[in-house]
Amino acid sequence: MGEIIVIPRRCFLATALVLGMAMFFNSGELLAQSDTLEIREGTGIPAEVRNIYRKGADYLAKTQNDNGSWGKGGGGHGDESAGVAALATMAFLSTGEDPNFGKYARNVRAALRFIIRKQNNTGYVPGNMYVHGFAMLALSEAYGAVDDDMLWDGSKKKKRSIGEALELAVKLAVSSQKKNPSKGWRYSPNDNSADTSVVGAVLMGLLAARNAGVDVPDSTIDGALKYMKQMTSAKTGNVNYSGMGGLGGSGARSAIACLVFAIGKRKHWKDFEGTTKFLRDSLEASAQQNWPYYERYYKAQALFQADYKAWQQWNRNTVRLLRTMQADNGCIGNSAHGRAYSTSMSLLALALNYRFLPIYER
Repeated sequence: MGEIIVIPRRCFLATALVLGMAMFFNSGELLAQSDTLEIREGTGIPAEVRNIYRKGADYLAKTQNDNGSWGKGGGGHGDESAGVAALATMAFLSTGEDPNFGKYARNVRAALRFIIRKQNNTGYVPGNMYVHGFAMLALSEAYGAVDDDMLWDGSKKKKRSIGEALELAVKLAVSSQKKNPSKGWRYSPNDNSADTSVVGAVLMGLLAARNAGVDVPDSTIDGALKYMKQMTSAKTGNVNYSGMGGLGGSGARSAIACLVFAIGKRKHWKDFEGTTKFLRDSLEASAQQNWPYYERYYKAQALFQADYKAWQQWNRNTVRLLRTMQADNGCIGNSAHGRAYSTSMSLLALALNYRFLPIYER
């Protein structure tokens, strides 16, 4: 038999004490790492979410027009078809399916081709700056993920690449802001006024483009964030719509402001704290009747960025709601912008469960 080595008790206790102290002092770090991993990776996709997403994405795939669009494209502020196509593209990309060879690859390519073909020579994607902002967002998330050679495969006429279209769209947004006294945007690239809803849509598109590696001037981001700050009450978290009128409560506007403050790295602002508190305090409130899909879309992202535990609660409630709203054919609701819009927005309100799109990272 080999020699048995006896470790003196005092040495054993000393070793245990050192290990215990190391575990004690590192426990906070380990817990923080665990929390961060859960936020980044999630804890698994609930079956209800997978089912809603599968049915919704299949509905969008089946109802897409031959030219890559959905519906007739009309809207209260011009042709909004490229905006709806952008939202549907985001919904497809957020499923995690391979955008080049996966189930919805053909739908993604068709939608992107439609958006790029709608873009004019100035870089503008009509018919309003909401559309332009959503188009930039979709192009940013597709950039580097969708193969340009496959995108235009078989086309005899050379078309813009995703990167070229995105860079041109960014330049249009930047030049439009320079002409705007408020350093924001409204419905037209030539508007001299601004509102927080449009600014949020364009700013998220620009932040996504920057995240994708496209050059976006700091002055453009800073100017838009300053405008949002001016329109926000740090005390109440209410966000004004346009001008310098009274601050009325709006879940959508507070969510938009909260989101751009977070993605724009302004979490240290009191305005971010105010909008976060507004959203947390109104967690159980129903979305506004006029634009419920829009509000849920922004609340999902804002709560995820601002308060993960609050997002978890809100997400559970939203999953139950959308499950009851979804028709047998996969469509979720309807709106003035059409069923593809309401379905895409609803799916994107659940997209944080998947953690696939870079703009949703925290």
